[in-house]
Amino acid sequence: MEKLDCASLPAAASALESPAGGRWHFGIIALIAFLTLIDLFAAQAILPSLQREFGVSRATMGFAVNASTFGMALASLVVGIFGRNLDRRNGIWISLALLAVPTALLSTTRDIALFAGLRVAQGLCMATAFTLTMAYLAEHVPAKRVAGALAAYVTGNVASNLFGRILSAAIADLGGLSINFQTFALLNLAGAALVWTTLKRTERMMPDRGGRGMGGSWRSVFGDRRLQSVLAIGFLILFVFIGTYTYVNFRLVELGLSPMQLGLVYFVFLPSLFTTPLGGLIARQFGAGSGIVVTLFFAVLGLFALLSNGLGVVLVGLAMIAIGTFLAQALATSQVGRLAGTEKAAASGAYLASYYTGGLLGSLLVGQLYDRLGWNACVLALVATLALAMLFALALRAEPLAIRPDYRNGQETALSKSTGRPHA
Repeated sequence: MEKLDCASLPAAASALESPAGGRWHFGIIALIAFLTLIDLFAAQAILPSLQREFGVSRATMGFAVNASTFGMALASLVVGIFGRNLDRRNGIWISLALLAVPTALLSTTRDIALFAGLRVAQGLCMATAFTLTMAYLAEHVPAKRVAGALAAYVTGNVASNLFGRILSAAIADLGGLSINFQTFALLNLAGAALVWTTLKRTERMMPDRGGRGMGGSWRSVFGDRRLQSVLAIGFLILFVFIGTYTYVNFRLVELGLSPMQLGLVYFVFLPSLFTTPLGGLIARQFGAGSGIVVTLFFAVLGLFALLSNGLGVVLVGLAMIAIGTFLAQALATSQVGRLAGTEKAAASGAYLASYYTGGLLGSLLVGQLYDRLGWNACVLALVATLALAMLFALALRAEPLAIRPDYRNGQETALSKSTGRPHA
């Protein structure tokens, strides 16, 4: 997403733009991210309960729960194409307010097709808010604070993976499935209210200064081999992430855990809250391509731990997978804007669409594999998937980058090591 000169922005566009703003501003950003994506993975923690309630196979229920990723992929493309004309703040809070509608309706339906459709609707709302918030931060936060703001937003997303699952499992265990979805609908409205009160109205972003048509934008994105590699990596990462954390619930039940205990299992995401911000350091030290290979190899070791019958070993493996995939995702995401040049909007939309499509197929294919061949076959297939992602990451090592501070604008500039000039 193209970043605008902060000097050209309307005065007092947001409280977050204030140079005197303290760390609490980053806390607000993290909370907005948390409330935006809290619905995305929360239902995974109650998947066994939902399967019993609907009386369908594990694969069918897993696919229905993760149908939200289809909506995420579709909305990401639409916002990438038409996002230039959307007001950021209004788009974010309206999306979160509308998100409460399908969330509340989930508490009333017992039809699996309608359940899946409502999850798609949730995905449409979440992805719209997510994409517009990322754009808002890139364009309307002072340059010296953009990196911190984006890090806070990613950290909020990681927190939603952890606490959303824990909250969902606890509420469903104590009050039932209907109360669970009603509670999350209230959280959606809280997110809309937070955006309304903390972000100010903005002008449209992503102006097409180069005069390119829509077709030229997409040709530029899909014609770049390194961008193609990044899109593939994103696809494969979420394929593995959703395939693992959706169906490991059934494995954990086999190991004797109750629904409430399933929610507590997701404390395995806690280390990721502290390791994910290290993505920038890894990229500077080793380059994005090498960093992705190393972090995904760490996740592969975690996958092998899931073959164990020992609960402790499985939990350590889940923590390793979370650390590795979140770091790899942060590294891959950082490359989208760098490689996209002036087509950041189209590239971001394409990346998110590829990312969430991978999650949708992961929920479908891994579930089918589990029903037919069992858990161990799933783990081996997921290992092979990450190995493929590591091969794509090698393409990003063709021209390692050094990152140096650019003191003229308060931002880091990527330099080609072969030429010493700023990388386009």
